[in-house]
Amino acid sequence: MTDNQGNELSALLYDHRGAFALYKEPLGEIIGNEVDIILNIERRYPPLSRKPAYPPSPKSREALEIHIKELLDVGVIGKVCHNGEVEITTPVIVAWDNAKSRMVGDFRALNTYTVPDKYPIPKIQISLTQISQAVYISNMEPLKDFIKM
Repeated sequence: MTDNQGNELSALLYDHRGAFALYKEPLGEIIGNEVDIILNIERRYPPLSRKPAYPPSPKSREALEIHIKELLDVGVIGKVCHNGEVEITTPVIVAWDNAKSRMVGDFRALNTYTVPDKYPIPKIQISLTQISQAVYISNMEPLKDFIKM
């Protein structure tokens, strides 16, 4: 990247600074790209049909508790009551990459209660057309250091 391109990128990032996390506000705002998910609450939850996840190691349990606390603190997740017959979002595991942990949830049971979007993913041609004039394309994962640019 040339110095000029670096300056342009810095200016672009500054112009859109609301989309990036700040120290006291760890989630950025992407206005206009909100997603509404509709849950089907007409039918009852089924009885628990799978075995509970294997208990995590002490190291993974500690990492899991840290991840959950971070997400609770910033309001990304919240405690919910369930009917006692099913743990909708289990199992949760911790994946390790270069000594960094990442929480991974299995939401397949929850997904059976969502009303499917008729067009969940944009057609690739539409996406390619929209980004064809882009100068920079990035993939940034919120809340963690996994940033590729």
